[in-house]
Amino acid sequence: MATVNLTTETFDATTEAEGIVLVDFWAAWCGPCRRFGPVFEKISELHPDVVFAKLDTEAEQEIAARLSITSIPTLMIFRDGTLLFADAGALPGKALEDLIAQARGLDMAEVRRQVAAESPAS
Repeated sequence: MATVNLTTETFDATTEAEGIVLVDFWAAWCGPCRRFGPVFEKISELHPDVVFAKLDTEAEQEIAARLSITSIPTLMIFRDGTLLFADAGALPGKALEDLIAQARGLDMAEVRRQVAAESPAS
């Protein structure tokens, strides 16, 4: 699957959907982003069941600010609407593959239980 471009209008619906969603936060002026882009694209073709999305932080500054993106590229991984991973820096293909495998292997019922346990009581 090719990558999809996210906007303010599509970000929440995409990241809250069932399944695994990887989001690459980038900007055209960012050298590491330009190096990571082809790696992200190549890996996306190997995982048609995973959504690979890109968000241009210059065009979508509201989302970047909401998520406290201060360094790019930043990669976030969501599964079933839960944020599992967020880290800045370009990754090699092997590391990206490893993260996808880890996201696939999680017991999401256990993850949701842990998230609920860590959330402050309302």
